[in-house]
Amino acid sequence: MLYFDLFNLLKSRVNYQDDLVELPVYMEETNGKGGTGGLVLRNFDFTSRIRFETPGPDGSVMLEQDGSAMLRPEGSTKPALTGEDDPDSAARQLELADADIAENLNFRYHLIMPAGQRKARDIVIFFHGFNEKYWDKYLPWAAHIVAKTGKSALLFPIAFHMNRAPALWSAMRPMHRLSKTRKQRYPDIIHSTLSNVAISSRLHNKPDRFIWSGVESYHDVIDLVESIKKGLHPAIEAEAGIDFFSYSIGTFLGEIIMMTNKNGWFSRSRYASFCGGPVFNRLSPVSKFILDSEANVTLYSYLVEHLESHMKNNPQLGKLLGGSYEEGTNFRSLLNYRAQLPYREEKIRAMSDRFYAIALAQDEVVPPYEVINTLQGSRMDIPTRVEVLDFPYPYRHEDPFPALSGSGGTTAAKEGEAGNLAVEVDTQFRKVFDRISDFLS
Repeated sequence: MLYFDLFNLLKSRVNYQDDLVELPVYMEETNGKGGTGGLVLRNFDFTSRIRFETPGPDGSVMLEQDGSAMLRPEGSTKPALTGEDDPDSAARQLELADADIAENLNFRYHLIMPAGQRKARDIVIFFHGFNEKYWDKYLPWAAHIVAKTGKSALLFPIAFHMNRAPALWSAMRPMHRLSKTRKQRYPDIIHSTLSNVAISSRLHNKPDRFIWSGVESYHDVIDLVESIKKGLHPAIEAEAGIDFFSYSIGTFLGEIIMMTNKNGWFSRSRYASFCGGPVFNRLSPVSKFILDSEANVTLYSYLVEHLESHMKNNPQLGKLLGGSYEEGTNFRSLLNYRAQLPYREEKIRAMSDRFYAIALAQDEVVPPYEVINTLQGSRMDIPTRVEVLDFPYPYRHEDPFPALSGSGGTTAAKEGEAGNLAVEVDTQFRKVFDRISDFLS
């Protein structure tokens, strides 16, 4: 089955409602780990206990001594606004305090696993890119890794992304109206679209959301792993090996997890990254699918140019990033290439033999040379394995394997071109994920 066909078939099958979904993908006979049966997708509920009081009306943050967030009183979460036809509804929802967004606190995540396993013996936790709303493009990636390795793939959403974001943030009409208003307010803005206006507006208004949502995501993953280690997960063995795969900004989260290595849980974990790896200020995220230019300037100013001042003026932020919490220290080390460089490179060196990154030559959002600069160090003496590949068809960072129909067109020539593209995309997809699967095996 070609990638195009697999993509469309999985997209049509997967949902969050069913507890169990059978998938039309089969295990490789040669891996010796999962047999030759099919795959299934299982959905599980998750409740985040990390309910930061920021960014709220007063901008405050409450952190406990152990690094966890102060919980809001039970039942205090406000319901989401859903009125697409109300011109002010979307704008009001974007102004909600983060702790009041119910979808971010209670959600479901996917686990793709061999059909014959009652409990997964090993897992690969997936982290996605920035401003992503659907797992569609990752489904063939995850299914391929599971089929090749016999390990299960756990697709975990970052805070305020995927199904952890209100549906209204993805609604075409209200987001189009907001983007139009934003363009009128900022005439020189670049790449403001209905796809990125929600996240761009939220980060433009309160750029510290990038930090607090990242910390929330970190603690959510740690809570998930802790439940696995305690034998509380219904579909994952307590002694299961835990590896990671990430794409784009998801690598930022994965690096923090690996660098912090809570309780030594990830000392033997292997990490594969695709189109990710650089520190924040070496990314170029202005894109109609990611961030507009105004949000990017504000975010860069906050996280890179004036972070020290913000840490001094905000005691909670200063405590988080100033050394009281290791995950905060690691987070800060990944914001600015020159800041904390020896510390960051020591951390990366320590896990370099378990880290493998694939970058794309024409990636303009995550340039391949910046992947190398971060993962192999300023002196190129860190032995992290980084491969730079290129594809013989037009692609972009957000869509490395364009999943277009391979049978469209009104002439034989067009049908032939589409067919050739389908075969070439399938070839490149398998090249990338065969290598990643081999590394994770």
